[in-house]
Amino acid sequence: MSIRFESKKDLERETKAVTLFCNEYGLTYEKLSPNDIDFKIYKDGKFVFYLEVKGRLKTMYDCFPLPIAVRKLLKMADKKEDGVILWACFDGVVFSRVENLSGRIRMGGRKKNFKKNKREVLPSP
Repeated sequence: MSIRFESKKDLERETKAVTLFCNEYGLTYEKLSPNDIDFKIYKDGKFVFYLEVKGRLKTMYDCFPLPIAVRKLLKMADKKEDGVILWACFDGVVFSRVENLSGRIRMGGRKKNFKKNKREVLPSP
């Protein structure tokens, strides 16, 4: 069994962000299981890409650099389908296709209850 780090508030922010994104581009979504990528995105009933939503507790002006755990990128790559990462900020969303991302990798992780064995590798600019 894996630990879930998403709170009810996080999941509400995620749903709000994917709804905004899909409404803007005429898409629909399907929520996937808790240990998978967040969503499958469809256009006219046909699968288009996978979408991972990351909460970014900042405004769009202050949200850069945009962090994403390497394990999430690897999970996207394992799907062997197109993938998009969407960062949900307080005042909007920022998104990119996975293949267009670039940055540096550094060791880091969650600051809350940080333990050495819970470290994550994060790309950063």
